[in-house]
Amino acid sequence: MVTNSGSTTSGASTGEVVIETRNLSKIYRDFWGRQKVRALKSLDMEVRRGEIFGLLGPNGSGKSTTIKLILGLLFPTSGEALVFGYDSTNVVKNERIGFLPEESYLYKFLNAEETLDFYGRLFDMSPEKRRQRTQELIEMVGLGWAKRRQLKEYSKGMTRRIGLAQALINDPELIILDEPTTGLDPIGTREMKDLILKLRDEGKTVLMCSHLLADVQDVCDRIAILHQGELKEMGRVDSLLQVTDVTQIRTQGLSEEAQREIREIINKHGGNLLAVDNPTTTLEDLFLSIVKDSEARPGRRAR
Repeated sequence: MVTNSGSTTSGASTGEVVIETRNLSKIYRDFWGRQKVRALKSLDMEVRRGEIFGLLGPNGSGKSTTIKLILGLLFPTSGEALVFGYDSTNVVKNERIGFLPEESYLYKFLNAEETLDFYGRLFDMSPEKRRQRTQELIEMVGLGWAKRRQLKEYSKGMTRRIGLAQALINDPELIILDEPTTGLDPIGTREMKDLILKLRDEGKTVLMCSHLLADVQDVCDRIAILHQGELKEMGRVDSLLQVTDVTQIRTQGLSEEAQREIREIINKHGGNLLAVDNPTTTLEDLFLSIVKDSEARPGRRAR
């Protein structure tokens, strides 16, 4: 069940669209211009302000291509991707975005303070602002004890933490996270998920891509599942995981005899009806079911 409930409350109350893709497609071609791989097929998707949106799919499903198209690192073959209303290839949008790639390419001979100061300079931040923001972020990601150690001495988990701090240096409105919990121990994973929820609570918009489905289930408001470049499912996590053809009834204070009775006689036996609802499956089961169905019936679009 969803426990930390990123999917029960959403900050996306305004409905303002931050990311929009319209019939977005990408074909990779060989040297002679022949079609080699159709990585993305007619993707229609919206990410709204103040929500955590999860992008899921097996390897080769088009997740990385989608992120690169949104960031403007690739040009679409057809369709368009809009970020803050700008075409994704327009660099004006970049100062409002923070990006944590799956592999953080940081300068290993700099320490945490020097790293964040360097990226602050790229955004033309004043020295005072850089110092203030650097200290805030180092404390936020829990690296105060290692802020003067060179990054070459950092573990994978520590590198992910300073990578997240680097992605937040410009106080972005949109944060794109690619496998944010990779390399983190269970405590670090929980802290990372808490940070993502905190960003949402501050009004940030988060687009995250992860293979760890439990992490997505914990924090995401909505998800999109891709398979072989096609959108197979999209919606709110709580709605997608609800098993609508099964009803569960929770009661309190019934005798053993009353527990064997049908729902209609609960009141007769003095029972206290606590809930009548649908049980939920797990995101892992939903994901595997959609991928299996997609392989059996290629071309089926999301409901």
